[in-house]
Amino acid sequence: MARPHIANQIRTLRFLAGEMTQAELGERIGVTRQTVAAIEAGKYSPTLEAAFRIARVFGKPLEEVFQWEGE
Repeated sequence: MARPHIANQIRTLRFLAGEMTQAELGERIGVTRQTVAAIEAGKYSPTLEAAFRIARVFGKPLEEVFQWEGE
């Protein structure tokens, strides 16, 4: 059974936003490119504040950016 985690659409949203880089997104939300890469890869769950900031950058509701895949 897969362990619960938070999935996300960040890579797709970056592409649709004119191929925004991880570094550009990080700069806009106040984190490093490495942090964005880890969140995008599902290796790290963002803080609630970072999650809302990411959603706001793309003009999307939180649920369209992040999905809880658990029990």
